[in-house]
Amino acid sequence: MGTLVSKGAGFGRVSSLSIFGLCPPVLTRAGHLGPGCPGQGVPARPGVPPRLSQSSAPFVLTRPRRAETASRPTFPCCPGSSCRSRLSGRAVPSSGTPVSPLSRSSMWLPLVLLLLLPAVLPAQCCEPPGGSVGAVRVLSARLLGLAGDPARDPDPAVYLALRLARDHDPRLEQRYLERLQDAFQQPYGRSLQAHGHSRWDAEHSTSAAEWPHTGRLALYLLGLRATCPPLSPQRSLVTWLKYYLEEDWTGSRRHGHPLTSYYQYGLGVLALCVHHKRVREEVIRRLLTAQHHGRLGHSGNAVDTEAVVALAFTCLERRRLVGTGLAAELRAAAHRASRSMAEAQGPDSIIGNIYSTPWALQVFLATGACQTEPAFGRAMAALLENLEAFGTAATMAQVLPVLHGRSYLDIASMHCREESDTLTPMDIEPPTEVPGNKTVQLVVECPLPWCYELRLYDRLVPVPAAASLLDVLWAAAALEPHDFKFHTQDTPQGPFLTQVLGLEARQEKRNYWQLLTAPNMPLQMGIADYRPQDGETLILCLSEW
Repeated sequence: MGTLVSKGAGFGRVSSLSIFGLCPPVLTRAGHLGPGCPGQGVPARPGVPPRLSQSSAPFVLTRPRRAETASRPTFPCCPGSSCRSRLSGRAVPSSGTPVSPLSRSSMWLPLVLLLLLPAVLPAQCCEPPGGSVGAVRVLSARLLGLAGDPARDPDPAVYLALRLARDHDPRLEQRYLERLQDAFQQPYGRSLQAHGHSRWDAEHSTSAAEWPHTGRLALYLLGLRATCPPLSPQRSLVTWLKYYLEEDWTGSRRHGHPLTSYYQYGLGVLALCVHHKRVREEVIRRLLTAQHHGRLGHSGNAVDTEAVVALAFTCLERRRLVGTGLAAELRAAAHRASRSMAEAQGPDSIIGNIYSTPWALQVFLATGACQTEPAFGRAMAALLENLEAFGTAATMAQVLPVLHGRSYLDIASMHCREESDTLTPMDIEPPTEVPGNKTVQLVVECPLPWCYELRLYDRLVPVPAAASLLDVLWAAAALEPHDFKFHTQDTPQGPFLTQVLGLEARQEKRNYWQLLTAPNMPLQMGIADYRPQDGETLILCLSEW
């Protein structure tokens, strides 16, 4: 079990209930919602090996509670919380019985129920079904185990996922935060002037070596806000992020897009908003314009980018950091994004791909669409049925917030009390060895405008039966006459394919090496984690994003 996510496929960036009655529904084997009551869970799919028992996980992975869990947001129509009728505005307990002065009189009760039932029933639960708690805790424990490995570089997205979870290991989380602070102190501990930058010298910083680290710094700032108590960022960190937003945009003036991506640009705006820092209207309108003109990406590849931008819009509007007119535009843009993601849901209930689906669910949670949007429940069921796809620290960090019913916007309103100390790190077992061998057809394609000849390489490659795509590449490079060459770059998500046959994927050219299985199906994993079948044809295609 283990996957490397790619934006789209292979890009290398960790590129989402009750409508039938008053009890939360269960998820059927087909992944549809059905009537049920609390305590019913998600049955295993036929033909799929069962994962760790949901019922046994709490006994294996938890310690006795030393303190009550810190406050966490409640969601409409979830057991133990109250929902508010969308039409009447009255508080309605999770049992579905409206709270009304008239309810004291038995003669009025039937009439009140009859009037309020249509308003209550469309609401859905914004958390996974209760039966999934054990499986989600297992995933949290695995991420905690990876976070405790000192050989791994600290990742702010991992820290965010740990902080947004229900269960915690405060000591391990504190040590991980200290590692993050050490990693970010050196490059960002001094002012821009101390580094030889003026605030507005971005026009001259366009080389790849000097590209802004907008997204990574934004995630770190979000992590600081998620600590208990929240840590106020050093003034230099906020200044650096604002500087990066300006430097990033110089690429748009020259090339029609940010130097990094709209994904990172949106993360930067979101981080400033969560820290209640005002953002210039010009910066916000850059994102509004990009969304309006469909510049955030292509087809499913745009889901995570559009989601991050929608979260930034929702934050700015909710935290009242913009004027009334602009707030209305942002609210409308966020709801457009939510509708777009619901419409993009495929027959398998995935939105974009399995790794972009959690981002879409964050938007549903942040905008409140999770209460009424059927796509939310279907996508959540799809995630729970495919938890084995989230095997790396980066992919676990991407899916866990929504599995706990949280979005990055919840960071802005976290209230710290005594937190639980109930989660124990869990080690991930190495994959089992598979005997035998297999043969894979490896194809390299490079279309116009980068190459005049489409197919540059086509060869059968024999490898061991358990070989990953990365192993196939190494085996191809070892074959005579040694005409296959490739390069990778290490990232927090795993190795990222950067060069094949001397052709380098370059961010400024907006291209990447897409991973496909014949005839043209994008892979949902990266080169280190995808294990092809015997006789499968794998295609490495230089593509635009």
